[in-house]
Amino acid sequence: MLALLRTRRWIGFTCLVVAVIIAFGLLSHWQWGRAETKRQERFALEQAGDVTPAALPPVSALPQAQEWNRFTLHGSFDAAHQVVVRKRPLNGTNGFWVMTPFTSDSGTRIWVNRGWFAAAGAATTMPVIPAPPTAALDIVGAWRLYETATAADLTGLPTGMVPAPAAEVLPVEADAPGYLQLISPDQEGLIAVPTPEIDETQNFSYAVQWLLFALVSIVGWFIFLRREAAEDARLAAGTTGTSPQ
Repeated sequence: MLALLRTRRWIGFTCLVVAVIIAFGLLSHWQWGRAETKRQERFALEQAGDVTPAALPPVSALPQAQEWNRFTLHGSFDAAHQVVVRKRPLNGTNGFWVMTPFTSDSGTRIWVNRGWFAAAGAATTMPVIPAPPTAALDIVGAWRLYETATAADLTGLPTGMVPAPAAEVLPVEADAPGYLQLISPDQEGLIAVPTPEIDETQNFSYAVQWLLFALVSIVGWFIFLRREAAEDARLAAGTTGTSPQ
């Protein structure tokens, strides 16, 4: 078998198999990392749901706040500057998120995702937005980080519609480096946006599958090598045992 491995054909084939094994290993590592990230997100989400909501910390402390932590705040909504976020499906139905600025008693301004409602027309047609409460109230919300978008993403959208809850496209600058996803109180005409269901088992499964593919490649390489070595030995034995006529 060692003689075969020195041939140009088997050197090339071996290099190909090694490259494939490395690729499978990298894919497995990537899926494993994705699974670990999701696992940490699931733990953070579960822990946040088990803790009694705390008062919103000072703005300077919010960048260090764990996403999905629940905070309470007293103040009022600013209906004049609320917008809708397009293409936000829920249970298979396309719809909008309603983002409304909220100003606390201390003067802190933060965007709040008040909830979801179904789209009744085209995704670029500005819908009628359910109005927020006019009186001051206490709210409870989950801390969320902004998504990313640019001013160019607003092209073709009507005034009052944005592509994502991103600081770059929201019409009013807030003090907080993120927003709250409203948990309570319920908003008339809106459905509270549910927290995501995070499951990392599929990524763990993919990670194991890529390792199995790498193992199959190693076993296949060895089987082919043994088979060709056995065939060469049989031919050599047949040639040696042939008597000249």
